Amino acid sequence: MKMKVRKAVFPAAGLGTRFLPATKTVPKEMLPLVDKPIIQYGVEEALASGCDQIIFVTGRGKSAMEDHFDTSFELEKTLEDRGKKELLAQMRQISGMARVASVRQKEANGLGHAVLMARELVGNEPFAVVLPDDVIDAEVPCLKQMIEVFEEMQSSVIAIMEVDNAAISSYGAIAGKPVGGKWGDRVWEIKDLVEKPKPAEAPSNMAVIGRYILTPRIFEVLAETPRGAIGEIQLTDGMRELLKHEKIYGYRFEGRRHDAGDKLGFLKATVEFALKREDLGGPFRKWLQALDLNKA
Repeated sequence: MKMKVRKAVFPAAGLGTRFLPATKTVPKEMLPLVDKPIIQYGVEEALASGCDQIIFVTGRGKSAMEDHFDTSFELEKTLEDRGKKELLAQMRQISGMARVASVRQKEANGLGHAVLMARELVGNEPFAVVLPDDVIDAEVPCLKQMIEVFEEMQSSVIAIMEVDNAAISSYGAIAGKPVGGKWGDRVWEIKDLVEKPKPAEAPSNMAVIGRYILTPRIFEVLAETPRGAIGEIQLTDGMRELLKHEKIYGYRFEGRRHDAGDKLGFLKATVEFALKREDLGGPFRKWLQALDLNKA
């Protein structure tokens, strides 16, 4: 039988230091893009892609994420008493949207270690990994596009996108080539991965983005992956070892990726999502056009 992807893992134990002091007590994943927390965009993408089980890998002070997807009886009762039916429906939709489980990553030991923490909850089946910082706006959810590739290839698939050569040092880069055929240059067979290479040493300008579909063998590999130079278990190192045992494909997704883990990227995403809103787009665009940007 062909393997199916049913579970999505969200590594979310980081301290969010780039957004201090806002993230001193509020998880970075709960910062709002317009009026929806970052984490909700990823969860909605996973659910729309067919994943019905959500696994958070959390750390100390991250309970707000779990609470967000839980029922808030007091809030719902207040909204009901005040006749705010639309808001009540939204709150009930959020609390009922997903089956959420969580596991603690007690120390910040790298992305590979965070994924390994989900081993018992995932079990012996393929699964998705969604990095909440990467918010991808796409007509067809990015993860759903990737699952289509996985269902045919039955091998791990990672999201990739082309970036400027000068920017590749901020990403993992792949070495490989397009498989051709019906996939054209959208699907690449990966031969190697290099984490944050210098531009002159990068094998390509195809960068790894925060969406992965991984086979369960990655757990065996990560359990044996040594810690890197800064004492962390890197997912890239684990995938390089996985390449020795099975194929990995890169998928050039269709959509627009926002780096919501960066202050400027977060601001850009907020503006673009606000402009797309039916209730906000018109007046917000009018206000932006009236700004004197040379004076601001």
